[in-house]
Amino acid sequence: MKRLWLTGYRSYELGVFGDSDEKLKVIKYSLKKQLNNYLDDGLEWLITGGQMGIEQWGIQVAQELKIDYPELKVAMMLPFSDFGQQWNEQNQGTLMTLKAQVDFCEPVIKAPYSGPQQLRQYQQFMLTHTDGALLYYDREAPGKPEYDAKAIETYQEQHEYPNNQVDFFELQDLANELAELENQAF
Repeated sequence: MKRLWLTGYRSYELGVFGDSDEKLKVIKYSLKKQLNNYLDDGLEWLITGGQMGIEQWGIQVAQELKIDYPELKVAMMLPFSDFGQQWNEQNQGTLMTLKAQVDFCEPVIKAPYSGPQQLRQYQQFMLTHTDGALLYYDREAPGKPEYDAKAIETYQEQHEYPNNQVDFFELQDLANELAELENQAF
């Protein structure tokens, strides 16, 4: 797989409201493990959006992984041209910083937000420009990623498109693993 679509929960859906939240440490640990596996299998492009949460954290982790995988490229594909403009100043600043760090950043729709059809067009773009998805989503906890999960499932009916879903059970296992590793360090 050369091009991976990364998406999932927004930060508020996971109850993560700051960089020092313990849950964020587990999520980034998970992202690093997942991306390392893809990189070892030949991943060239991580393609994601700019949503607060899994997408932005994935970009941050990918930037760290570039030290060991300098060939990795990161693209931030925004759904529409005025994406993030309604956010507060701090969140807009984080988005601007990430835009400057990635290898490629463009809106899929080169117009301001005008309705949900743009989000469906965005999903279609992501599906047709990637070889598979890494989706942080648990069917027992619906949220925004449910729309992407459904779009992926519909796309899979006619296309070969691997979808690796990370659910809360897997994150709990990784939280336990990380706690063990941290305890061994002492």
